[in-house]
Amino acid sequence: METEMQRFGTSEEDDEDMGLDVKEEGENDEDDDEKNSTPTMVGVDGVHVTSNRTNNRFQHQHQHQQQFQDQLTPQGGGHRRCRPTEEKERTKLRERQRRAITAKILAGLRRHGNYNLRVRADINDVIAALAREAGWVVLPDGTTFPSRSQGVRPAAGASTTVVTSPTSLPLQQNQVASLRGISSTCSIGMNDEACQMKGLYVPSSSAYDSSASTRSQSSHMLAVEVDDGQDDPIIGVSVDTVGGRQVDMRSKLQERDFAGTPYVPVYVLLPLGVINMKCELVDPDSLLKQLRVLKSVNVDGVMIDCWWGIVEAHVPQDYNWKGYKRLFQMLHDLKLKLQVVMSFHECGGNVGDDVCIPLPHWVAEIGRSNPDIFFTDQSGRHNPECLSWGIDRERVLRGRTASEVYFDYMRSFRVEFDEYFVDGTISMIEIGLGPCGELRYPSNPVKHGWRYPGVGEFQCYDQYMLKSLTKAAETRGHSFWARGPENAGSYNSRPHETGFFCDGGDYDSYYGRFFLNWFSQFLTNHADRVLSLAKFAFEGTFITAKLPGIHWWYKTASHAAELTAGFYNPSNRDGYTPVIEMLKKHGVALNFTLPQMGISDPHMDSSEALEDPDGLAWQVMNAAWDSGLAVISENSLPCLDKVSYNHVLEKAKPLNDPDGRHYSAFTYLRLGPLLMEPHNIMEFERFVKRMHGKLIDPILLEYII
Repeated sequence: METEMQRFGTSEEDDEDMGLDVKEEGENDEDDDEKNSTPTMVGVDGVHVTSNRTNNRFQHQHQHQQQFQDQLTPQGGGHRRCRPTEEKERTKLRERQRRAITAKILAGLRRHGNYNLRVRADINDVIAALAREAGWVVLPDGTTFPSRSQGVRPAAGASTTVVTSPTSLPLQQNQVASLRGISSTCSIGMNDEACQMKGLYVPSSSAYDSSASTRSQSSHMLAVEVDDGQDDPIIGVSVDTVGGRQVDMRSKLQERDFAGTPYVPVYVLLPLGVINMKCELVDPDSLLKQLRVLKSVNVDGVMIDCWWGIVEAHVPQDYNWKGYKRLFQMLHDLKLKLQVVMSFHECGGNVGDDVCIPLPHWVAEIGRSNPDIFFTDQSGRHNPECLSWGIDRERVLRGRTASEVYFDYMRSFRVEFDEYFVDGTISMIEIGLGPCGELRYPSNPVKHGWRYPGVGEFQCYDQYMLKSLTKAAETRGHSFWARGPENAGSYNSRPHETGFFCDGGDYDSYYGRFFLNWFSQFLTNHADRVLSLAKFAFEGTFITAKLPGIHWWYKTASHAAELTAGFYNPSNRDGYTPVIEMLKKHGVALNFTLPQMGISDPHMDSSEALEDPDGLAWQVMNAAWDSGLAVISENSLPCLDKVSYNHVLEKAKPLNDPDGRHYSAFTYLRLGPLLMEPHNIMEFERFVKRMHGKLIDPILLEYII
């Protein structure tokens, strides 16, 4: 035996190294059972070298081999006839090349496709995995057929062993549970361990499916014998293991049915650079095609930033709305609704910014001679991302206060686009109140070196805010409190590293409480002033204000990152209710960015930041709903897969909420080529239908799977 293998250039070590045995049509299927047989080795002349199904089969094949050898051996003796050496070398080279290519394919499928392929996977395993991914049922004996009612059931008469697991749950009509990164239908509760698993497939109901009770009874079994001629379901489920144990994913794979739930409008945020610095619409033809796709999947409308730095770029009160006029007309013709953001901040330098839109040039000129019109940190560094709230009532902008500048801009927009307000095309106005349009201090600027999850720095050191702080300290009778905290660390400090934010730190001292009260009240007063002007400019229009999701260090006593952002929300105080009450006074809705974990550093353990995005969302949203405010939201990270969409859906329509509270609208970030990819747009269409509370089209579900 060893001599034969050496002669023809094959060895057991070679096969084990590559782990690849390609099975051609017509080979014995019995070698699929790894417990009862080993892979059959084939010589170049087709002679079976080894087989060990049973002793009788071994003797039979040994006799067959001996007869075949006798036919090849001349009567006078001599050695077995073999092919020329060059042909053997070419065969060996082709086989090695084939195996190398197949090995790379398998490695790629395991690494990037989450396919649960065994180490010695062969081409049959690959085909079976791809077939199951496409929605087909592949039985252990290789029988393959569609899972839908139009498929053909395998011929009766053959007893088939079907492998199931506790994940074989009753499924709702036209729903399929599977695991597959972007294309999966796994439920929102799936963790990282579950998402790394591949191969679980449960077909939806078809003409051959049994009742839900039958499936429920079989859900606790590891093997179910299907009798001949019965109408029991034929369900192929590949059970994955983690750490050598079966994973019970009953609670993780059952997907919630949103049919009949409240209608939540879905908007899509347009790209940042859709309007250039000359206020011209960029690539209108391509944009029109994308908008038509959005319309075809029943999106309610789009959101667009109206940048102060573009419209009033060169001369005060000289507004250029040309590009926005063309865009709004396009949206009007498509019958898409429009949410407009009054963006009084700079674009560029933050997470997700792919263009640079600075503040107006004439504002920058003023800033060069008076940099205190911008927020300033303890080191004296100025941040031109937005204007300091200290100049809201200071006439330092060529005879106007910052509040007057904001109002003039909003009034110009309202007059210019009056027809779209009248016909309802413009359905909502969001008022930018700080960096990134959010009501917060720019406490964590990336341009100044901040990295997640640093606590950030207090931004109160421009002359106008220090003047307000001095006045407040003198009113309190402690003029020496007219300063910022001296032991609050730097941008990238952790709370326990500072004397101000650590447990029992100065944040809870007499001075600390005074400073934080003043600091947070300054934020609320700014929003109060600007929103009162916005209500006057946009009377009768639905107005929103955006709050950030500062969720890192939420599980600490001080909530340090929230304190530097302007929200006095330590563990012993509710810092969001004053803001909510101010919004309620103006009848302004809350836009709360859906917090998501690990926003900036995927290599860091999120537990180190003691973050709690769900806890923060619960606090803010319940405070708003309890006050009777409408709540809208948007995602903070890219959202393309089913897990992310399900997370949004659960937040938008909380399960078992006694008052039936839900989002008033949701804005998806953002339109781009990735969303337009066929599979992604179909997944997005399914998300839109569920947000609208509609039934999922079985044809759409078929394509997604």
